[in-house]
Amino acid sequence: MRPMLATPSSTVPVGDLWSHEVKWDGMRVLADVSDGELRLFSRTERDVTVAFPELRGLAEEYADMLLDGEIVSLRGGVPSFGAMAERFHVTDVRRAAMLAEQAPVTLMTFDLLRLYGVELLSRTWSDRRATLERLELSSPRWQTPPTFTDGVTLHAATKEQGLEGIVSKRVDSVYVPGLRSPYWLKLPHRGTVSVVIGGWRPESTGTVRRRLGSVLVGVPGPDGLQFLGKVGSGLAGKTGQALLRDLETLTSAESPFATELPAEDSVGATWVQPVLVADVESLGLSSQGRLRQPAYKGLRADLAPDDLDVVDGHEDGG
Repeated sequence: MRPMLATPSSTVPVGDLWSHEVKWDGMRVLADVSDGELRLFSRTERDVTVAFPELRGLAEEYADMLLDGEIVSLRGGVPSFGAMAERFHVTDVRRAAMLAEQAPVTLMTFDLLRLYGVELLSRTWSDRRATLERLELSSPRWQTPPTFTDGVTLHAATKEQGLEGIVSKRVDSVYVPGLRSPYWLKLPHRGTVSVVIGGWRPESTGTVRRRLGSVLVGVPGPDGLQFLGKVGSGLAGKTGQALLRDLETLTSAESPFATELPAEDSVGATWVQPVLVADVESLGLSSQGRLRQPAYKGLRADLAPDDLDVVDGHEDGG
């Protein structure tokens, strides 16, 4: 089963029909407890149980239940996506045990889909949530965070505290696996960063007229332009056409980036002189130093590459 997904929104819904939660920055999972064992499944239905041995004790809480939640790695009380990233693909039992000992994770549960063999998908969110809270799942390794009636205040508070954002849910909504539902809305806090464009890739090949698919961006580093990833969102229509015209006048034979780019980023790329600065919104940096979910906002005619701060390290995405 794939989890139900939230639809992006730019405004916080208000009124008694909506409840609001903190949006946790981690790994979405379905936690299935049955026959005395716990199994964890990712959004893509991959079994990731072996990666999180510290959550095994959840199977001792109740004999049968299916929970929806987010596994987070807390740093100073705030989830660190970068710290979680090294746990995503762990398949070795001994390495998983070592990581669990060094920096144990926490499962934030926010929905209950089955209890003692009874499917709860067709029940309203408010009914499912009330049942979940009655389970009183509370330990250092798993908990059920509170919900809030005032989404506007929660949105402001999570931004101030450095959290990822909020999720707003219709209290009368049922759970539809795999659906990106308009009854669940997500409002992440996206930061803006100024970057240098070092190359671009076409939307597709073999067409008469090339269209801009993505730009390759970076920021100044101690050894030159440090690659932060590719940005494709926000480049549709006239915005992309105008930027492509600017980029085609700056074509360069060599990559301006300090290190060789991965093949998945460099194949088909056209390099440009690193003189254009653009603003990009994102959810911060991953542990690999790549922008998370970036979106192009526009060129900064008032900035030159030398105006940007030199980066000497990577921050975890948040």
